[in-house]
Amino acid sequence: MSKTIQMIIGVILVLVIMFCSISVCHDIGKSLKLDVTDQRLYTLSDGTKAILAKLHQPVTVKLYYAETAALKGPDQIRFFNNYYQYVKSLLEEYVSIANGMIDFQVIDPRPYSESEEKALQHGLRKFPITEEENFFFGLVVQTQFGIEKVIPFFSPDRQNFLEYDISYLIDTAITRQKTKIGIMSSLPVLGDDVTGYMAQMMRMQGQQPKPSWAFVKQLKKQYEVTAIATDVEEIKEVDILLVIHPKELPEKTLFAIDQFVLKGGRTIVCVDPHCYADPPDQKSAMLSGVAPAQNSDLNPLFKTWGVEMPGNTFAGDRALALKATLMPNQRPAKLIGFLNLTAQCFNPTSVITADLNQVRFLFSGVLQEVADPEKEEAERTIEQIPLLSTTNKGSSWSISSSYELLVPNPSQLMERFIDGDSPVVMGSLITGKFKSSFPDGIEIEISKGESTDQPEKAPSEKRKITGLTEATEECVVAIFTDVDFISDLVAYQDTFLGKIVVGDNSTLLLNTIDDLRGSSELISIRSRGNYNRPFKVVDAIEQKAERETAAEEEKINAEIAGFQDELNAIISSAKEGEEEIIGSSILQKKKELELKIHKAQRELRHVKMKRRERIESLGNVLRNINMLMVPVIILIIAIVLGIRRSARKRHYISHASDS
Repeated sequence: MSKTIQMIIGVILVLVIMFCSISVCHDIGKSLKLDVTDQRLYTLSDGTKAILAKLHQPVTVKLYYAETAALKGPDQIRFFNNYYQYVKSLLEEYVSIANGMIDFQVIDPRPYSESEEKALQHGLRKFPITEEENFFFGLVVQTQFGIEKVIPFFSPDRQNFLEYDISYLIDTAITRQKTKIGIMSSLPVLGDDVTGYMAQMMRMQGQQPKPSWAFVKQLKKQYEVTAIATDVEEIKEVDILLVIHPKELPEKTLFAIDQFVLKGGRTIVCVDPHCYADPPDQKSAMLSGVAPAQNSDLNPLFKTWGVEMPGNTFAGDRALALKATLMPNQRPAKLIGFLNLTAQCFNPTSVITADLNQVRFLFSGVLQEVADPEKEEAERTIEQIPLLSTTNKGSSWSISSSYELLVPNPSQLMERFIDGDSPVVMGSLITGKFKSSFPDGIEIEISKGESTDQPEKAPSEKRKITGLTEATEECVVAIFTDVDFISDLVAYQDTFLGKIVVGDNSTLLLNTIDDLRGSSELISIRSRGNYNRPFKVVDAIEQKAERETAAEEEKINAEIAGFQDELNAIISSAKEGEEEIIGSSILQKKKELELKIHKAQRELRHVKMKRRERIESLGNVLRNINMLMVPVIILIIAIVLGIRRSARKRHYISHASDS
């Protein structure tokens, strides 16, 4: 066999070995991943991993992306190609961690195909590109029990919450029970819960049943809503407890709320230092000389949870104050207690508030953190995540008596207000392992009709109730220091079509319920970084190049402007005289100025060209570095191995000669 044939066979074998090695390394390398992004964009959070670990049933995840249609679309559609790659890569990470419990499918719905029909049936949003092509970009999660959850469209505005949205779909899909919401309130938020015969009897007696608040009607469309009495001894068979205006609750009710939270029950509390939805009996207040009570709080529990709401203290901010009319025939005036919270007031890293635009609070209280002097900062297990706050110039203000707010004077309140230098918090999400506010339990009186273990004792005897002294799992409580923000007075507006939503007040409450109804693992998932990372080095060099040429450009532009003004002056003076007297000197001067302008413009183009060349040279350097990096690394490894091999060979020869 000739050397040429041997060389050809050797090259072929090397190529075969190389391609086989690439194939093997590709399969093995799927499990070997390294996330080198600045904000760990492709690394799933511990909360998501815990949700995936709970998967005991197969879940089908279908990513619909009209990739073929996107290639034919305008730039706005082609932009989604990069976002699609990010979503796909993140979902592949879900698959790798789910231990075979996720069947991931990528579907490109083509016109008139069954996949396009399925996409429309799932409720995915479509965007027409051509007469036939439609653009889809959504997600469908299905379980074997027929549960289906959908993201109709992956909006770039939500990309910081991409992991949360995907994990939310999976978490809620495997939870088949309908969420039960219990509402405890000192106000008639549920209205007169009478139907049928009782409602008819009330109308016959000239009484009209009071309707429930509009937000309760919204809740009933999505959840199972039930009333919880304000004198309850135990709260059970409820997923989320909504406490609204807890006014002078008895100790046993406070204990019931305390135990519900410690057992892992999700809770939303709306308290208020002065609730306009709780109108006082002014006549009886005047006769008794006692200020009417329109406030509510849960400070006995709040302080154990690491926060408190001071009494008769309100949040204020001149920049957020709205105009209001409090009395008939009165001109609207800015009211420091009526605040219109805007985007700068919402926590952008929380899924509850990130997408809100406008929320109105009426005489909201202030939520303050209570320091625990017995514990170091590192030892504290309770975390307070602010959701709503004023601007940096917001501050708190106080009144001596609730009489001041029966008929408030807007101008006086505004004059008394002093700007602050840090935001005032009006809503927070509190998480952690709480301790009980009643570690020794409580004693309650035994009612006459209650059976006891000791029947010989008198009915006035008390019995002790005990419970958990500390939570065994993560507790979650959302607190808002206003009740009026969900009332029909502030959150809705009456029209001839009925009540319509005003701003995002009701959305804030629905977002909070939506977040809390998920598992504790889901709540722990925070905002992710942005996959669209700026080229900071390139931007810095471009800015430096622009700064270096800015002075030169400005000087040349000033010269051009001066020459242009001089030329205009010559032309205008010539027009004012007679055409015949335009001498050759004037024409010569005009020609000289035009030449100077052209020269200056040429210099300006040269300066801009130098700046562009500098930026392009940077791009060439970066490209060359990227292209040469791998060969250089391989060359260095080869040199190191060659030196090592040569050293070992010399060592072997010297050892053999010695022997």
